[in-house]
Parts: sequence; structure tokens; C-alpha cells
Amino acid sequence: MVTTATDLEDYDEDLDQELLLANYRRLSVVERRRVARRASPELRLRLAHEERQMAMDRSPGALAAVLTEGREIQAPHLDLIDQAFRRIAAGERLQVMLTMPPRHGKSQRASRWGPLWYLRRHPTRRVMIASYGADLADDHGRWIRDQLKEYSDTLGIRLNPASHAANRFDLEQPRGSSVRGGMVTAGVGGGLTGKGFDLGIIDDPFKGNDDSGSPAQRDRVYDWYRSVFYTRRAPGASIILINTRWHEDDLSGRLLQSEPHRWIQIDLPAIADSPDDPLGRHIGQALWPSQYDEADLADTRETLGERIWYAMYQQKPRPLEGGVWQWAWISGNRLKPEAWPGIDPTRVVVAVDHAGGDSLRNDEVGLCCAARDRNGDLYILDDRSRTMGADTWGTEVCKLAIDRQADAIIVENNFGGDMARQIVTQGWNELASDGETKGMLMPSIIEVHAKQGKRLRAEPIAQLYKQARVHHVGEFVELEGQMVTWIPGMDSPDRMDAAVHALTELANPAAAATGSKPYADNRLSGRR
Repeated sequence: MVTTATDLEDYDEDLDQELLLANYRRLSVVERRRVARRASPELRLRLAHEERQMAMDRSPGALAAVLTEGREIQAPHLDLIDQAFRRIAAGERLQVMLTMPPRHGKSQRASRWGPLWYLRRHPTRRVMIASYGADLADDHGRWIRDQLKEYSDTLGIRLNPASHAANRFDLEQPRGSSVRGGMVTAGVGGGLTGKGFDLGIIDDPFKGNDDSGSPAQRDRVYDWYRSVFYTRRAPGASIILINTRWHEDDLSGRLLQSEPHRWIQIDLPAIADSPDDPLGRHIGQALWPSQYDEADLADTRETLGERIWYAMYQQKPRPLEGGVWQWAWISGNRLKPEAWPGIDPTRVVVAVDHAGGDSLRNDEVGLCCAARDRNGDLYILDDRSRTMGADTWGTEVCKLAIDRQADAIIVENNFGGDMARQIVTQGWNELASDGETKGMLMPSIIEVHAKQGKRLRAEPIAQLYKQARVHHVGEFVELEGQMVTWIPGMDSPDRMDAAVHALTELANPAAAATGSKPYADNRLSGRR
């Protein structure tokens, strides 16, 4: 058997050609090249065919490159989509949420080349594609069907002559199998009775801004997903949701609110706005600069306006304002994160608004970091709010304090009495025992009791925003959305409460230099 370089020394082409081809894929790249150099012209043609098949097996992007002879462009952000398809084809059960700007290839890769590649790898499985309208879903199905017709010999799979409609087609069953794979397409909201899938793809469940802006339509789409689409899964099925984020309460928004742990997010804004960018881009870097560079995107942003830009291109829908804060007060005084090193803070604090008590239940915990400079301007540096239990949030508070070298931690003691102080102290001690505090003094714990109503606490801080005294260092979409939509009388969101606590502490003239209580350990030395 020819499976290693050693076997090549005794290789006889005339006798072992079929054996070689049967084991060719097991050879390394170097070994395959050695075989090709020694091969006859006839064998080289067969080896070239085998290499072509191996290339098409690698990923949807590789399949596209082979069939289009390199005209289909590959890019790093498309590699992430390919990786998801490879994992699904390898047997992982995934739910992938893909958000990306228009004209960046997401539908072409995830709703066309991806399903075609998947069916080639698994010709007995079924794919379902749904979109806001049956016509768009049918277009994807028609494209895939046409590729199967044109490249059936190359792909190694064929359409069943008795079932080849654009919105529903079957494949010929593989030799030795009684199961036929295939595809079905449908409009979101349509019936799917009797149809199932191993891979289900929803590509743009909303037609546009007006569609997603309707509460009734958002409810219909969510209900359809839960009661119709999701119930059509075969055992071990995977789901890919492709969704332009028109509204914060769209299908992606609701799923991330109700079941975030079930989804893998591939969130790729047109312009990188986070140090945790999935592609490792620097803040301000374009997603596909060879097609749309920073200057192109700046022109697009100017033409579209902020709301549509953030929804379609940054995948961060902005709710309509009407609350105590206004968008202009936030966006007009925003700083880019790279500008922060030039600011000389006199104080840095972390504030936490927890659910209360010592419950291990995962509740939304507000966790924000803010700073003050020597001129009295205030800065929101971080919003790390998320669902956490009491066994988690104390440590996360302390980690943020270490990252930002905070001098104080603000905790609300309305609920749980002294419990919040104990949780934070325990978190610090655990980090110290692991050497993660790096010799830093534990920040002072400042307990606040919210005696005033929420409006009385929020309005003075909102006025500081109006006076251009508060700057957000970067984008904090969820926090900012809560601010501009919160109306007195509503429950006060945890993120907003944490930010208000932090800014109230820093805005207090008596606490401007030393904190609510003076520090005897000179921890603020060098910050004045």
C-alpha cells in the first residue's frame, strides 16, 4: 500500500496505479508532489482530478474558487463562515448567528456556496433555506439547483429528475443508500408541514426597516421561528441565522436575550469598533478594505445617516430616543478608544448594580467603569454588564478594577445588606491568592443606598451629558440604548444604574480628589 514516503521507493506505476489513487489522500503534500513528478501524463491527469476533488472538499470558499476558476473572491471574514460550515459538516451541532454589512458576501457564501458544499459532503441530508419572502429563498434554491445541473460531474452529485423545482428538489440517492438528500425553500411565516432539515438557514427574516419596526411583525417572525421552523429540525440539526440588525428587538435580539448560550455569534461590523474583534482588526479598520475601504465606508455613513449606518453596517441597531438622555449628547462627545491613553485621570471607579442577595441564579448585573480628569470631565470606559450569579460577579468586578487600576468599587446596598461588600471582598481575595492582583491595593468599597427616586438620580447625570461633560470612550450599544429609551416610571435598567452610580460618585465635588472617604494609603498619588 502506498501511504508514506517510504512506500514510494518501491512504487511501480503500472502495477499500483489503482492502489495509489485509493490511498492518495493519505499522503502529505510533499509526498503527493513526489508522486506527481514520477507519474506518467495519463496518471498526472488522474492525480489532477483527485487534487481538484480534495480542494473542493476543504471548504465552501475552496469549492467556489474551483468552480469559478478563481473568480469568487476569498477574504478573512468569509473564512469565518467557511469554518462554521466545516464544523457542521464534521458533525458538530451548532447554532450560528451571522451579522455582517450588505455587499460583503455573506448571503452568497452562507446561503449558496455553503449549502452546495454541504450537500456535496452529505448527499443524504436535507437543507432548508428561509427568507422574508419566498421569492428570495427560491432564488437561493434556484442558484444551487443550477450549479448542480451545470457541474454535476465535477461535484459528484446529481439532481433527481423527478424532483428538481427551485423551491424543492431532491438528489439522486448515493449508491448503496435508500435515502435522498435535497433542499426546500420557504418564506418566513410560511408553512413547513412535512418538511425537515439537517441544516436550516434563515437569511434576512425582515425585509427592511419598516418591516422590523412593526412590533406585530417582530412577534410573528419570532413565533414562526419557535413554532414552525425550529420544530422541523432533524436529530443533530444545525441552524445558521443571517440577519441585518434593523432593530434591537429583531429575531437575533430576542434570541440573544432569551438563549444567548445556544448561539455562536459571528458579528463583523463594517468598521471594527471593539478590541475583541473576531478578525483581530484594529479599531477603525474596514472589514473588506480591498472592496470597501475606510474612505468608502465614511461616504456611505454620511449618506445613510447614523441610525441606518449603525443597523446595516455596524450591526448595532439604535432604538428610537425619547427618554431622559438624547443621542446627540452621547454621540457628539464620544472619544475613540485610542484617544484614552492621552487622558490623565485623577480617579477611576467601578460600579456594580447587582440583583441582590447571594443567589447563584444568573441575573443581569450592571457593571461599568468610569473616570474623571483634572478638568472635571467624566468618562465611561467600560460596560461589562451581563448575566451573572453571585459566584461570578464579585470576581468580574475585581478583574475590571484591576484592568483599569480603579481606586474604588461602588456597590448598592439596597438589597442584601452587607452581602455585596462580602462578595466583592471574597472575589478580590481569590484573585490575590492566584497572583492576579499584581500587588495592587484593594480598591475602597463605597456603599451607596439609593434613597432618591430613579429620576432624581438620573437627571443630574443626564444634564452633565447635555453640558458635554461626559464622554463615552468607544461604543456601548446596550448601555446607550437603555439611556435614550428610559423614561421615568419604567424599571431602571442595570447597566444604566451602574453607570449612574459611577458618574454620581465622580461628579460629587467633595469626592473629586479623594473619593467619598479620604484615602490614608495615598493610592491616588500621581493622579492629581
